[in-house]
Amino acid sequence: MADQSIPEARTPRTVPAQAEAGPAGEGISRRRLLGTAGATGLVLGTAGAAVGYAASPTEAAAPLTSLGADRAMFHGKHQPGITDGLQARGHLVAFDLAAGAGRKEAAALLRRWSVTARRLMAGEPSTHDDTDVARDAGPSSLTITFGFGHSFFGRTGLEKQRPTELDPLPEFSSDHLDKKRSNGDLWVQIGANDALVAFHALRAIQKDAGSAARVRWQMNGFNRSPGATAHPMTARNLMGQIDGTRNPKPSEPDFDQRIFVPEKGEPAWMANGSYAVVRRIRMLLDDWEKLSVKAQEDVIGRRKSDGAALSGGTETTAMDLEKTDAKGNLVVPINAHARITRPDQNGGAAMLRRPFSFHDGIDPDGVPDAGLLFICWQADPLRGFVPVQRKLDRGDALSQFIRHESSGLFAVPGGAAEGEYVGQKLLEG
Repeated sequence: MADQSIPEARTPRTVPAQAEAGPAGEGISRRRLLGTAGATGLVLGTAGAAVGYAASPTEAAAPLTSLGADRAMFHGKHQPGITDGLQARGHLVAFDLAAGAGRKEAAALLRRWSVTARRLMAGEPSTHDDTDVARDAGPSSLTITFGFGHSFFGRTGLEKQRPTELDPLPEFSSDHLDKKRSNGDLWVQIGANDALVAFHALRAIQKDAGSAARVRWQMNGFNRSPGATAHPMTARNLMGQIDGTRNPKPSEPDFDQRIFVPEKGEPAWMANGSYAVVRRIRMLLDDWEKLSVKAQEDVIGRRKSDGAALSGGTETTAMDLEKTDAKGNLVVPINAHARITRPDQNGGAAMLRRPFSFHDGIDPDGVPDAGLLFICWQADPLRGFVPVQRKLDRGDALSQFIRHESSGLFAVPGGAAEGEYVGQKLLEG
């Protein structure tokens, strides 16, 4: 898990919220902002209501911090929540279509969800029965992402449109999967830098499902809050390891080729989309924490303090796989996780990992139910996730300290254009 995650400070799709007029028919915009841009103190908006909800005439408008003011865009070439920086809070939820619901009901649901996602990501309330949970908050980098599972296509009569990339993942010997918490017709990923904003979005999405779909499973996650460290740095996981050093970066020339379906790819409705593999990976922390720091570093292949490879240098220094110590032993062990997951050790296979940590309480025997909500993105899972996981399955030193407990694979179409909803090309094509 250590070498392909996402740096917490990178937020390429997120922009400060600006004061703007709402769409016709929605009345006065609720997106006016008097905000600041971090330590610079730069005013981003004009005096008026705080983002999200209008202030009463007698209320004084207080500036939002940059954390609350940051806004990700709903409309775009790709859906939000893929290349955006890690958020502090996350919810993953899968739905199954209700008995009797088909293509028509699914289209209506995705239309509702898209309207709700656009409004909430802009810091506006949902269109009806808003719970007011996020009344005082700004957009807080909220992203809402939608995907389709393998079973969705059979239930909607769209089997001919199902991509071959969505074929079920192979079984791995280390899997201990709970089928009730795996797969699903529809998948929604929610992330935000404020817990109430994230929960508000989750509740709105659930209510919008109405009679068309029911929740199959739901998981909650978190990451370090932006600004919690003295300077931007790669995130840590619950094992205390720097997690994300070698994640693909949008600045790399082959990034889009590895992560997104081409504009002229097949099927056409997946143009600019991606495939998400979702795994609930429990960390056996009691066993892990019994190891010395040196033993933990040998398992991962990197220093725990700063993420640098055991072969030397800094976090970003290339790993020397051939370097040996005075006794002739490899400095980076042959079964070290960071060695096995390297793209150059897997035929170039790469995936964009964008996970959340989770902690779901403590078992009766005192063992924490905690770990990683693993989410990785790629243009083709058979060229991204599968070859790497097969190799990990055969001899990763980390495997004895983790357990894969649920799994899902979802086709996530490209972003919706203005006036469209996510998945419209599939459901109306």
